Amino acid sequence: MWRASVLTIFPDMFPGPLGTSLAGKALAAGTWALETIDIRNFGIGVHRTVDDTPAGGGPGMVMKADVLANAIDSVAADTRPRILLSPRGTPLTQARVKDLARGPGAILVCGRFEGVDERVIEARALEEISVGDYVLSGGEIAALVLMDACIRLLPGVMGHEASGQDESFSDGLLEYPQFTRPQVFEGRPIPEVLISGDHAKVAAWRREQAEKLTQSRRGDLWTAFSDRLGPAKKPPAKG
Repeated sequence: MWRASVLTIFPDMFPGPLGTSLAGKALAAGTWALETIDIRNFGIGVHRTVDDTPAGGGPGMVMKADVLANAIDSVAADTRPRILLSPRGTPLTQARVKDLARGPGAILVCGRFEGVDERVIEARALEEISVGDYVLSGGEIAALVLMDACIRLLPGVMGHEASGQDESFSDGLLEYPQFTRPQVFEGRPIPEVLISGDHAKVAAWRREQAEKLTQSRRGDLWTAFSDRLGPAKKPPAKG
């Protein structure tokens, strides 16, 4: 069973959207499990304080190292990675998602305020992961994103196992365009090749479209994809 332990000051945010659709069904079926730990239970004093002013001055508040360390230590020690959702973290990729999905789960720390005391990040060996180059109000939504990306890859969660194999980022490219009935929509027909019945031509068309989209929209992915192929197999530029 894939297990997620989430440390947060807003435990009511979970499972949130992961309690519905395929993830919700998988949760009810025991394919994955969710544990929430309220960081405020480890807060200091009658008000259960979890934050304090930043050393050196500045706006906002910083999550206290001692409080967060005690919350993390309350989770049973195991081999799951300890992850801090942070905008300064390593960008989350499909490759990292697949790696996490193959493992036993993850311990997810949701930061708030101006950030987390650096000392607890070092002392508890937290891996910092970012879900994008933007700032959220806290790590909770980012944790939901990471969990959703992993849960959908767990065996039996998606209705068709191939669904997770032929999509954006699965081979370093964005996914090709998709179509379904009606055959003509507002004067726009489904591309003829897709209704030709020629599977080889369909596969070639989809590959070509995936390469075109990746090159035009994500130059970083296109460069990485081309570099992996090497000069001999490098695809030509798409017009």
